[in-house]
Amino acid sequence: MNKKRLLTGDRPTGSMHLGHYVGSIKNRVALQEKYDCYFIIADLHMLTTRPQKEHIMAMRGNMTNMVLDYLACGIDPEKSTIYLQSAVPAVYEMNLLFEMFVALNRLTGLPSIKEMARNAHIDEESIPFGLIGYPVLQSADILMPKGEVVPVGKDNEAHVELCRDIARRFNNYYGEVFPMPEVLLSETPTLIGTDGKGKMSKSADNAIFLSDDAKTVEKKVKSMFTDPNRISADVPGTVEGNPVFIYHDIFNPDQAEIEDLKERYRKGTVGDVEVKQKLTMALNAFLDPIREKRKHFEQEKGLVEQIIYEGTQKMIEVSNETLKEMQSAMGLKGCWNKISRVARSRKAENK
Repeated sequence: MNKKRLLTGDRPTGSMHLGHYVGSIKNRVALQEKYDCYFIIADLHMLTTRPQKEHIMAMRGNMTNMVLDYLACGIDPEKSTIYLQSAVPAVYEMNLLFEMFVALNRLTGLPSIKEMARNAHIDEESIPFGLIGYPVLQSADILMPKGEVVPVGKDNEAHVELCRDIARRFNNYYGEVFPMPEVLLSETPTLIGTDGKGKMSKSADNAIFLSDDAKTVEKKVKSMFTDPNRISADVPGTVEGNPVFIYHDIFNPDQAEIEDLKERYRKGTVGDVEVKQKLTMALNAFLDPIREKRKHFEQEKGLVEQIIYEGTQKMIEVSNETLKEMQSAMGLKGCWNKISRVARSRKAENK
């Protein structure tokens, strides 16, 4: 029985952190057993908010670190296809063709686009055309391998619905070519950053990276936001919504220890120092095997490049087949093929 094809991925903006692990990587490791997975290194998507040359040059190191994090967490290139978006020629043509099936107001009405612009400090009146068309390019990504399953958070569900609309319109115009991608909603909430002010992200400087060493983790945990109303260890504290306890619940496997800390915290009989020390120990115990595997993969010279190359070659073959099917269904090549035949025939006759 053929597995359904699944597509998801990341923009190569830097190393992966605990938020990435909780929100996507952990899930992908499990999904690769059930689906035919395609994991995209979405460098073209990165250009929508970071088109400057320095960001493009930084991508080379970023994508290496990203793939190393993938491997260290258990993503297996024998089971999943990891590929570089910009190196697949078909994505450019499919993106252009799909743009013909979407109204501008449908794209500008997506709240996620404005949020991305705000996060990139782009004025609403100056949003680039490429960023407005971000979901169309996403649709090309999904439909290139005829993706059937797309794991997303609730905030990006509208993007997959747009992809379904594009596939539906294409099929109505030209015949059944594309499947209707299904949304696979993530049940994991966004991991709050160490500063307690929003989700974990590199740009907000509130992230613990999968590649951080033990001392760095300890330093970051020591500076973590806790209960702002708790001025000393003998003051009863709030556990709910407290980032330190959120991390304990996710990364500390010792449930008895967690419950003991929570009870004492509520009573004011344990200080933040002890709670953070226990969290540091839990996080480093969680990260140690990831660090060890990452070190092993780092020592294999050329491994990451080989994985990206072979995955990209596979996607090129898959996407070319899809593009040929699209062109045939649309009749786009018919006129040029006729012109070519007539021109070649005339040239042969005149020799």
